[in-house]
Amino acid sequence: MNRKMLGDLMQQAQALQGKMAKMQEEAAKKTIETSAGGGMVSVVINGKQQVLAIRLDPEIVKSGDVEMLQDLVLAAVNEAIRKSQAMVSEEMKGLGLQIPGLLGGE
Repeated sequence: MNRKMLGDLMQQAQALQGKMAKMQEEAAKKTIETSAGGGMVSVVINGKQQVLAIRLDPEIVKSGDVEMLQDLVLAAVNEAIRKSQAMVSEEMKGLGLQIPGLLGGE
């Protein structure tokens, strides 16, 4: 590989890195909300898979059924993560980036 090709490759890598950083920054600003148990538990997550909020209907807490509450929270969080990964994967495709196995990509 000659110097020019190497230099071009380095520039492309830097440009790609910049696009990825911008995409990650934008993803952190986007949120996804999911729910479980007919809305008894809802979760808000951002594109960086950070849980921002968990909301519980007071009735589910009053029921005292801790096991069911745990299951609903788990289901809502997992669904939010799945949707967030799918959102980021779609954005990566828009940048021309498809990396198998990364962020839920195929």
